Amino acid sequence: MDITLDKKNTTEGFIKIRLIETDYQQKVDEKVKDYAKKANIKGFRQGKVPSGVIRKLYGKSIMVEEINHILSHALTDYIKENDIKLIGEPIPETDKTKEIDWDNQKEFEFEYFIGLIDEFTYDLTEKVKVKKYKIAADKKVMDSTFEDIKKQYGKVTNPDVSEEGDSIFGTLVIGDRENDNLIEIKEIEKKEKKKFVGIKKDDQVTFDLRTAIKDDVVIARIFSVTIDEAKEIKGEVTLTVKNINRTEPAEFNQELFDQTFGKDEVKSIKEFEEKVKETIEGNYDRESEYFLNKEIRDTLVDKTKIEVPDEFLKRWIKFSNDGKISSEDIEKDYDSYTNELKWSLISNRINEDEKIKVENEEVMNEARNQIIAQFGGPAVAQQFGDKLDGIVSNFLNSENGQNYGRIFNQIKSEKTVAAIKEKITITEKKISLDEFKKLAEA
Repeated sequence: MDITLDKKNTTEGFIKIRLIETDYQQKVDEKVKDYAKKANIKGFRQGKVPSGVIRKLYGKSIMVEEINHILSHALTDYIKENDIKLIGEPIPETDKTKEIDWDNQKEFEFEYFIGLIDEFTYDLTEKVKVKKYKIAADKKVMDSTFEDIKKQYGKVTNPDVSEEGDSIFGTLVIGDRENDNLIEIKEIEKKEKKKFVGIKKDDQVTFDLRTAIKDDVVIARIFSVTIDEAKEIKGEVTLTVKNINRTEPAEFNQELFDQTFGKDEVKSIKEFEEKVKETIEGNYDRESEYFLNKEIRDTLVDKTKIEVPDEFLKRWIKFSNDGKISSEDIEKDYDSYTNELKWSLISNRINEDEKIKVENEEVMNEARNQIIAQFGGPAVAQQFGDKLDGIVSNFLNSENGQNYGRIFNQIKSEKTVAAIKEKITITEKKISLDEFKKLAEA
């Protein structure tokens, strides 16, 4: 057996494996004898089938199977022994294997296209600068939140005639699609709202869907479909009114305070306002942190020069998806693929350099916290008592350990980002929610 590495450049190459008859024939002969002992062929007693018959019936498939077995082990061992750092997995050059004459050839040559990790250095010093945005809960946000809270805990009535701010429950028909759902008048475009005001039970309203509603998320909700499916829905809709819902906003009083934050958690309007502001800014902090992490990732990817094996990567994406993704789609999303690859290489190198490890106990604790949150918090979790550890263990072992792997990678990623944050320069800047949304959407 002869194995060689033929590099095209620093990031791509071919591993070539050449087999001669002595590399595989002994194993093939052994398997033929083994088949002869076990085969049940008409006209022969079991275990007495001549090897020549087995070779004639199954010899080629046995040889192919054995050669594939040899190739698999030889390729894996060669990569490991020579410490070849791969991207993806070797792609067999199938065009050449199609030309093999399995009936007559004794010597074979196989090629595997490989992508190689380019040597690179990254900068993890105070020279790397990113901003963390502190989002303030301004008057506009606070007023909007108060209105939402009052409506959430308000009293629902069913008036005879609709007004702006009401929601209308009814049957929606568009083409051959029909379903019952709720339409919020506030979600209707301004020029079309008058069609929904002043109507009553059993009235019918006809409107063009795309003229009345621009948001695909709203369309997805009212027709109970995915957002991608919603994008395809268009045409004239007929709404038959079944009910009109109106919410009378709750008043600022102790009952509302208790409903919002729990009994006696806040006891005055001032305390309520402070608690609401604290909650809003806490939620914004999570969004800001997510945005910061993305900025860190994008900055490091942008500042780290890594040569990518473009030809290999495009073939690998198609190969690993069994050819189900088109070349056009690969080209369209190629920047995303390469950025994901670069971040993976950078973060893995940082993990090695910073000696980042994830212990089993950490995975158990995070899984426990996620389950407690899912079931409604510590108070509910107490009901499980000693059974909670069993629930956690079953969760982590289910789906062939995928849940364990997901949480393991989550913790590892968090530790990686935390290590980066300790070494780079992060400056804080206060901005409004509207300013933050514009940044996030850019």
